[in-house]
Amino acid sequence: MSSRTDNDWQANAKPPDHTTRYMHIFRHLVIGAICLLPLSGCTSLVIGAGATAGIAAMQERGLDGAVSDSAITAEIWQKFLSQDDKLFLDVEIEVVEGEVLLAGRVPSVTDQLEAVRLTWQVGGVKRVINEIDIGSGKSLMDSAGDLVITTRIKAALMFDGDIYAINYSIETVNGTVHLMGIAQNERERERVISHARETSYVKRVVSHIRLKDDANRQGT
Repeated sequence: MSSRTDNDWQANAKPPDHTTRYMHIFRHLVIGAICLLPLSGCTSLVIGAGATAGIAAMQERGLDGAVSDSAITAEIWQKFLSQDDKLFLDVEIEVVEGEVLLAGRVPSVTDQLEAVRLTWQVGGVKRVINEIDIGSGKSLMDSAGDLVITTRIKAALMFDGDIYAINYSIETVNGTVHLMGIAQNERERERVISHARETSYVKRVVSHIRLKDDANRQGT
């Protein structure tokens, strides 16, 4: 854990870029819209995206899996937005092979249950991992801190030659890091978790990483 003081942290942290947040949403909505077409058409259109398709194809879940997960993400976001714009803004979504991670903080248990209920309404969802906290919303400083943590972990994975970083998704909420993805083996999974734990200002690490040869992945 870093020895820097809270004042040092506040001096160096930057407010979150809301434009980035909405561009992230827009990207998934576009992919989801594409996937409303028949699968063959969806695949050919996504391949036309060039580098994006190449990255998706290299992932352990493959191109079809990446496109399907993006479509699920977009549909969940659409349901949240239609139901309550606060739900849309307060809950983060990560989807890997149909497993949906919901993370964030909402004002009440009712909101939490509603997020889970709406998620289960989306076709292709195999499992819902509910990591939504109950409480007041995050401050700008909290959001900035979470963004810094996520960025540092992603960089650490990227520069670790023993980790296939493309297979992992990271969400940080109030200092708690949620890891999702597919590890080649137990050693790689432990390295990913270790990087997250060693990152400054991380309070807790929650791993939902599955192994490549996990029996539950067969047929995905």
